[in-house]
This record gives sequence, structure tokens and C-alpha cells, in this order.
Amino acid sequence: VVVAASAEALAKMATGRTRAVVNCAETPTSDFTRNPDWSFPLDAMQASLRDALGSGEVDFLDAQAIATALLGDNLATNAFLLGFAWQRGMIPASHQALDQAIELNGAAVGMNREAFLWGRRAAHDLGAVQRMLRPTPVIPLHADGLDHVIARRQEQLTAYQDAAYAKRYARLVERVRAAESAIAGPGGTLRLTEAVARQYARVLAYKDEYEVARLYTDPAFWDRVDATFEGDFTVRYHLAAPLLARPDPKTGRIAKRSFGPGMMRVFRVLARFKGLRGTRWDPFGYSEERRMERELIVQYEQDVEELLASLSFLRRPLAVEIASLPEGIRGFGHVKARNAAEVATKRTTLLDRWRTPEAGAVQAA
Repeated sequence: VVVAASAEALAKMATGRTRAVVNCAETPTSDFTRNPDWSFPLDAMQASLRDALGSGEVDFLDAQAIATALLGDNLATNAFLLGFAWQRGMIPASHQALDQAIELNGAAVGMNREAFLWGRRAAHDLGAVQRMLRPTPVIPLHADGLDHVIARRQEQLTAYQDAAYAKRYARLVERVRAAESAIAGPGGTLRLTEAVARQYARVLAYKDEYEVARLYTDPAFWDRVDATFEGDFTVRYHLAAPLLARPDPKTGRIAKRSFGPGMMRVFRVLARFKGLRGTRWDPFGYSEERRMERELIVQYEQDVEELLASLSFLRRPLAVEIASLPEGIRGFGHVKARNAAEVATKRTTLLDRWRTPEAGAVQAA
């Protein structure tokens, strides 16, 4: 839908001559990397297409979700859309010709034939096809939900650094839990504990060079790659490595460079040296971004300690707001620096309110 609603595509459409079958799966665009609060503008894009074609000349469906649910692979989406369009009489080619093309292509022939057939069925009766899909399992929220959040992040932090790092996380979270339980009463919600459990892990596990290397060398990642793509393929890595790339002379920002498969050798070495992270021997730790990330950890711990020192039931909503601030620090490089500066301004304002107990209690209540 993003491509279909682009100015270039719309310029090639004509009312009464153009028909469209549009996959409206929400695929983030590059705007997401610049604006952490970006939302997918589906309604606006659909309106543009209806204006260009007429409401009766365009079909919108989440073909990716349907194809994936039916066939277990989102790569079946294109063949599904082709089958839908062919069944509606939009493709001036015979079924035999299209089937032969699928066979000659030689990639996932059986899946693509089945996806084409499901697309035809959807064009005939979309509701019937949707009713056949298995409903997405609903994970109930129960009492141990918070325990799961904490345990999962301890596991992640152990893999990220080590068991001691995970224990550092657990100690602070459990102190918050004990303090909040005392004011919440039996069966009370632990909103502050959950906020700290999520956001403290976020600031602890900043994605640096060692973490990128660890994730790329994780066998589970390559299992997913092999399960997604067939045949011979080459992986290239687009990185803005500070030691390998120079800042743009005009913007001062480090631009990404493309690296070939040989980069895996570098990743394997880096992944083994994650223990250097944050030490005096860390070659990456002297950059402005890494120093900021380590400072954010200390700052967050100090802020939580300040909240615990005068926490009360009435002041808890404000405490949750302060503890949730790191959620706004997203992205990398200059994007992260900009977001961090904006969050720092909010932090100052909120802490000023917290340090005025009477005002903080009234506003939070």
C-alpha cells in the first residue's frame, strides 16, 4: 500500500482504466527511524487510492497476514495477490501460462501454486477464507505476568553481558516491588514495578557493537534466515561503524556503509569480547554515544532511588511517569541523541514536580 499510494504510482493510474488489489499490511517506512512516535498512515493512503481509482475499483486486504496464516510463510503473499487479481479478471494471461511461470521460476513451487489457489478462493469469497484462518491465540494476563517480564529480561541481560549484570537488574526491580507492594495493598497493581522492570532493562541493554555482533552470530538468527530464503543468497550488512566510517562533512553524521559476508569474521571476534563493554579497555566506550548510554544507566538508578525514598500511593502515578521516561529514548546515533535531549527536558520538569511533594501528590492524584 505504501508503494501503491506513492505519487509516482498514482500518476500512472486512471479512473475507469486502472484496477488495484492492494496488500494493506503495515510495513514501517524510513520515517519510523526518524520519528519514534510515527504511526502507519493506512487511512490516508487508502483514501488516496480510492480518489484515484474510484471506491469500486480497488480491493484492500491484509494479504500478508492471510497468506502467512494459511501457508506459514509471508513469502506466499505475492502469489496470493496474483491469484486474487487473476480470479477477478485483471490478469490477461491464462491459468496454464501463470502456472508454468511459477514452475519455471523454481522457487517454492508447491507453496506458490497453493498460494495462487488460495488467492482465487479469496477473490470468490473472502469472508469464507478468513473464517477458515486459525484465530490468533490470546495470551491471558494473570498474576505471574510481571514475573515473566522480569525473568525474560534477566535472561536477556545474562546473554547480553553476564549473570552479574542480570543480578544488578533484579536487585533494583525487587526493591521497587517491595516498596510498591507496601503501598498498593494485597492484590494491588504494581504499575511502577512493571515500568522499572521494562525501562531499566532498556537502559542497561543498549545496542552497541558487541551486541550487534552477538545477535548476528547467534545460530537462531541464521536458522530464521535459512527458513525464510531459498537457494543461493548473499547477506550484506549496512553499518554506521564509528571506527570504520567517517562523518559526513556537511551533516557531521556517520553514514552507513555496506559490508559483505567477510564481516562475520569481525562479528565473531567482537562477540567474544563483550566483557570489555564499559571498561577502560573498551575501544568503543569512549564515543559520545556510549558515554551517554552509560550515564543514562547511573542516572536511571539514581532516579529510582529518589522515587523510592518518598513513594506514596498518591504520588505513584507521577513515579510511574518518571520511571517510564527511557521509553522515549529510541534510535541510534543522532536520532538517539535528539530523543535523549527531549527526554532530559521532560525529566527535569517531572523531577521538579516530584521534589515538591504537595504539588506532586495533587497533580498525580
